[in-house]
Amino acid sequence: MNPGDRKSKLYIQPTVMLNSVKLVLLFIVALALMMSCSDPQSSVRFRIGFSQCTGGDAWRRQMLVAMQGELAFHPDIALEFKDAENSNAQQIKDVQYFIDKKVDLLIVSPNEAEPITPIVETAFQKGIPVIIVDRRTNSSMYSAYVGADNYAIGKLAGSYVAEFLNGKGSILEIWGRRGSSPAIDRHRGFVEMLGKYPDIKIVDEVNGQWELDTAKSELRKKLNQLNNFDLVFAHNDVMAYAAHGVCKEFFPGNDISFVGIDGLPGQGAGIQFVDDKILDATFLYPTGGEEAIRIASLILHGQPFEKENILHSTVIDSRNVRVMKLQSDKIMTQQKDIVRQQEKINEQIEVYYSQRILIYILLTSLILMIIGGAIAVMSWREKNEANKRLEQKSQEILEQRNTIASMAEKAELATQEKLRFFTNISHEFKTPLTLIMGPIEELLARGGDTKSNAKENLNLIKKNATRLLRLVNQLMDFRKIEDRKMMVRASETDIIGFIEDVMSAFEKIAIKRKIDFQLITDIKQLSVWMDPDMLDKVIFNLLSNAFKFTNDKGRIHITVSIDSADKNVLILVEDNGIGMSQDYLAHAFDRFYTGENVTGTGIGLSLSKEFIELHHGQLVLASEKGKGTRFYITLPLGKAHFEDYQIVSDKLTWSRKNEFDVLVEDNALIDTSAFSQLEETFVPQKDHTVLLIDDNAELRHFVKGRLQQQYNVVEASDGVTGLHLAYEVVPDVIICDVMLPGKDGFEVSKTLKGDLRTSHIPVIILTAKASIEQKITGVQTGADEYITKPFVFEYLNERIKSLIRNREQLREHYSQDLNIEPVSTLPGGLDKKFVNDFQSLVEKNISNAEFNVNEIGRELGMSRVQVYRKVKALLGCSVNDYIGNVRLKKAKHLLLHTDKTISEISAEVGFSSPTYFSTTFKAKFHVSPKEFKASQAAEI
Repeated sequence: MNPGDRKSKLYIQPTVMLNSVKLVLLFIVALALMMSCSDPQSSVRFRIGFSQCTGGDAWRRQMLVAMQGELAFHPDIALEFKDAENSNAQQIKDVQYFIDKKVDLLIVSPNEAEPITPIVETAFQKGIPVIIVDRRTNSSMYSAYVGADNYAIGKLAGSYVAEFLNGKGSILEIWGRRGSSPAIDRHRGFVEMLGKYPDIKIVDEVNGQWELDTAKSELRKKLNQLNNFDLVFAHNDVMAYAAHGVCKEFFPGNDISFVGIDGLPGQGAGIQFVDDKILDATFLYPTGGEEAIRIASLILHGQPFEKENILHSTVIDSRNVRVMKLQSDKIMTQQKDIVRQQEKINEQIEVYYSQRILIYILLTSLILMIIGGAIAVMSWREKNEANKRLEQKSQEILEQRNTIASMAEKAELATQEKLRFFTNISHEFKTPLTLIMGPIEELLARGGDTKSNAKENLNLIKKNATRLLRLVNQLMDFRKIEDRKMMVRASETDIIGFIEDVMSAFEKIAIKRKIDFQLITDIKQLSVWMDPDMLDKVIFNLLSNAFKFTNDKGRIHITVSIDSADKNVLILVEDNGIGMSQDYLAHAFDRFYTGENVTGTGIGLSLSKEFIELHHGQLVLASEKGKGTRFYITLPLGKAHFEDYQIVSDKLTWSRKNEFDVLVEDNALIDTSAFSQLEETFVPQKDHTVLLIDDNAELRHFVKGRLQQQYNVVEASDGVTGLHLAYEVVPDVIICDVMLPGKDGFEVSKTLKGDLRTSHIPVIILTAKASIEQKITGVQTGADEYITKPFVFEYLNERIKSLIRNREQLREHYSQDLNIEPVSTLPGGLDKKFVNDFQSLVEKNISNAEFNVNEIGRELGMSRVQVYRKVKALLGCSVNDYIGNVRLKKAKHLLLHTDKTISEISAEVGFSSPTYFSTTFKAKFHVSPKEFKASQAAEI
């Protein structure tokens, strides 16, 4: 044999082995498929876990029998049953067992609502459909509920007992478990119905706990104290049966009646008790077993189902007990027959499948013996090792993919937060730029005459330039923090005097707003090593937030103390403002986070926390919605915690920068004294009114100062107030910012355009949001113009004039000759509807001399003033003028085309007298009705 042949054989053997392995694997797969098809359990697609803990033994058995009977019609569903035997702890374990087993659906009949609710919510949150049977939980986190209305059953029982006792008697009530919802609802319905019968009294109550023995024991204790009662009402039949036995022992000759609830069929159950005259009546309480399985099948097969499934009840007494007993016995017999037949069918199927499995095993074994066991074992080992390696690689790839996905998600979140930050900072930049450019344009436009408002405009420019400077400084500080280049320059500083100096910047606004603003401490002087610039920014930012979110006449206190170990100084900044929600509280120190309805950059609190941590201290936040906010600052005493390069040996001479005295973080801090003269100046009323909605007071004052020479200007600082003023004032034009507290500008515009009272008013969106998507959103809300900041005032003024002029032209066009035909070409759908409804209403009541604007307002759902302003805006005339002209126009038509007399026509068109009609007609057409009719007849 030459080396080449030897080499060929070495390659041929693995090839043959590989083909053999493939063949073996093929037969193994075939065997697995045949066995899976032969398994009787393979027809089961869904597994249901059922945890039961309600009712007595008979009621539980009846529910289970009903479920098993219904399951015979659903062979693809398997049911696993757990009985907690009236134990909350055991039922919680049972439900957790089904959760761990990952059943397809869970049916729970709770023992008590409150203890079982959390574990049911856990199952539901993990994606397991949950059906609640009989007793409800204290949550809406379930897929469906099946059960009778215990409250309705209690009322039905109360009505029956009242009729049974002829409206007079005494009752002993035997409760089920006090904490269970059925017992509570049955008692509530029963007592509510008996409340209509003052002569019927519940003399006492017994806690029967749903059980026969417990009811007997508790009843014996009570009967030693009770002398007489006419009827026993028990929350189930078992306890009523127990009461019957005990009462016969204590009162053998007394004719006491007994009423229960459940009405179950079979021996030892309610229907049998009524038939044996042990109970006078029972009320059917369906188990809901069949309904629970039917709804489970609908859920598992993805079919529509009802969430609330209330089962109906009926009374069973001597009048219908025989019929009910026969029907229930027949149903139980049929259910048992169905279950028995299903069991036999399953037994035959198992025998058949077992025989098939045996044949398949024999056939496959014969084939495997031919191929050879040795090759199969070797191949299996090689395959198994390869699979392990592949599985290991696959797991590594999966972990890497998950890691990459997690990193990508975090990066995307960070990107979105930064985009939101830059959007907000852009908005923060644009408002000061507007207030800088606007006064400059005004000064340039005035030319030589700049003395009147020069100081005011220059102060406004300085203030907003300072705001821009602070925003830029914040960005620089933020960048230094991110790059770890922020250096602490600690020096020994009197913290008490330092805080008093910072507080001085807020004293004027505190006095103006009557806010209780004070420093509370027993310490006269305390030296702390700190960076004054950083601490100034921290405390100033906290006080700015406090003043921003504290109402007038509120409270803002700063408390300074030393901890018990004399190692730290504690600074508490506390207010009684609006507080924070739990969601905002969780993210308050996150970078770029601004929260809902909060404007700003979202880095102020984050920077403050970073500054305090650079001092090896802590900044802690506590807040409650509607009650206020507390910031706790902890700073270590001494200087051992600083590095040598962080300590400034010479004591720094530090004072607050003047620009901070004019910085504004919120409208509540704006010093409006510069505008006081403008506000106090008498401004005569103009023909048109402009409503200005913006949360920046300086911008409102600036725009108002420029517009009020031509228009009446009304202001609002938030969206809700703006809407209220729009309804009350009904202005000619509305200018609205987008970023507003409460309702934003888009919501305001959409609300105004969707309201009949304000749909005709042009809306100008004036905002820093300049992207095309935001402009599209603004147009979609119905806004008539979208102007971005910084803006040129002349352009804004011309757009206002243009909108008012266009509205007047439309008004003149559609009010020409006061046509009484319905208007179909008005630009707005709501405006067209209003005019059509208004004209139809006038035409309908044309003959009513008492018809006026008050009746029109009632019919249209608007106030008298709103109707006047709406008609004036759309038709250019008053309501009374419009009605009078329509009446005269119709009178003119009747004079031309009918033979009616002047008196008849005056009455038909709503004039109180022919004389008044003739006077009005002549004033309008310069000829009397009689002369007009005569002249027209002469022409014909």
